Amino acid sequence: MSMTCSNDAHEHHDVYAAQCPCREVLDLLANKWSALAIGAMEGGPQRFGALQRRLQGVSPKVLTSTLRRLEEKGLVTRTIYPAVPLHVEYNLTALGESVAEPLGQLRSWVENHLDDIQAATS
Repeated sequence: MSMTCSNDAHEHHDVYAAQCPCREVLDLLANKWSALAIGAMEGGPQRFGALQRRLQGVSPKVLTSTLRRLEEKGLVTRTIYPAVPLHVEYNLTALGESVAEPLGQLRSWVENHLDDIQAATS
């Protein structure tokens, strides 16, 4: 029997169900650039260049795509300030702040256990 996810009631959400919209959100949050961008914004609004410098190795295209997806899901706001040159800031919404803590715990876990993981794979 195939389970689906109801959009109406929280208790019917099932991330294991193939058609549940939870999967799209999980995919976004499990993405390394999303997890790192959310962490980088925990201290407050960030400009694109500051985010790119903090997230070493991310291309401008990937960072732009990541920020757009986070904004579409209501996790990040984008504020444009009329200045020359244009000043754009990205900031976590209350929803984004609520996911920052568990993502921060995951990042910390990875840093604290990396040596164990590498030892297990060598």
